[in-house]
Order: sequence, then C-alpha cells, then structure tokens
Amino acid sequence: MANRGPSYGLSREVQEKIEQKYDPELESRLMDWIVAQCGGNIEKPQPGKQNFQNWLMDGTILCRLINSLYPRGKEPIKKIPETPMAFKQMEKVSQFLQAAEAYGVITTDIFQTVDLWEGKDMAAVQRTLMALGSVALTKDDGHYRGNRDWFHRKSQGNRREFSEEQLRQGQNLIGLQMGGNHGASQAGMTGYGMHRQIM
Repeated sequence: MANRGPSYGLSREVQEKIEQKYDPELESRLMDWIVAQCGGNIEKPQPGKQNFQNWLMDGTILCRLINSLYPRGKEPIKKIPETPMAFKQMEKVSQFLQAAEAYGVITTDIFQTVDLWEGKDMAAVQRTLMALGSVALTKDDGHYRGNRDWFHRKSQGNRREFSEEQLRQGQNLIGLQMGGNHGASQAGMTGYGMHRQIM
C-alpha cells in the first residue's frame, strides 16, 4: 500500500463524498454471496470496510469468484497462486477485472485495482461485484449460487420487426416531440412595421 499523508481541502471533501457511498448492508450481502458462490471453505471476515478490503485485496477470492461462474474446465483464470508479493496480488485483481469484463460486466461498472488496493473507492468495488452478480443472475446458466433476491436481473433486448408498410406509415406521422399547431392563430397580430404607416 502506498503511504500517503492526510488529505486537506478539496481532496479531503472529495474523499469524504466517495466514502459516503460505501454501503455496509451491501457489504454483508456481497460477503454472503461470495461465500455461497465460491463454496463453504471460505471464511467470512468481520464486518467493516477495512476487513472487506483486506479480505479481497490479495485477489484470490475474486479469482475464485469469477471462476465459479464458469463450467469446470472453462475457467478464465487457470492458476491462482497464493503469494505474499504485492505485485502478484495486484496482478490477480487485474486478471479478475479482465475476466469480469469478458463475462459481461460493462466497463463503466469496473473498479480500478488501486480502488481496492489503496482503499480509495471501496464503493466502486461494491458496484463491480453487484454488476457481476446481476450479470450472473441474468445469464441463468446454472452457475449462479445464492439467493436470487440479492441482485437485479439486467434487462434483455426487445427487438421489434416492422414491415415495409408500417415503416411507410410512420414516415407520414408527425411526432409529438416536434410540437403541434393546435390553437395557433394570428388574431391580434399586426404586420411588421404597420404602426409606422399609421403616423
């Protein structure tokens, strides 16, 4: 971890706003899901943002989580080495992020490695895990384990097909966004410059 001194002024205000987004209830739900998804041999940490960060920081649990969402033999992360070296742990977190994006989590929902490692934005870590759970629940391929009420299903596409006749009819309509001329009249209006002619 980087040793940074306390922040002051605007930096401090920004960091406090980021920290307010962290949800302790969501933390508990995510820990329950990770334990259920990865199997019972993972110990759940004590509640608290710092404990949650320490639990996920080495990347092992995150890698096991993403691998558990794939069928056996098709896991995206083949080797998950247990190592105390910081750069190797950060590499595992990075592998998890790449695998999560390949799984279907959109780029804007993915945290950066330093958000977890330095604890700068643990709410972003929560958002990524929520998005991953939602994608897993939506895929409904039999690999999701846990309570189905923990996450929301993502909306699916609702493609519509129109015939040529329907498309032609649509070109003749004026959409309501373009406004209308109901009630418009020129009553009470005078032509431009009419008042000058009277004099």
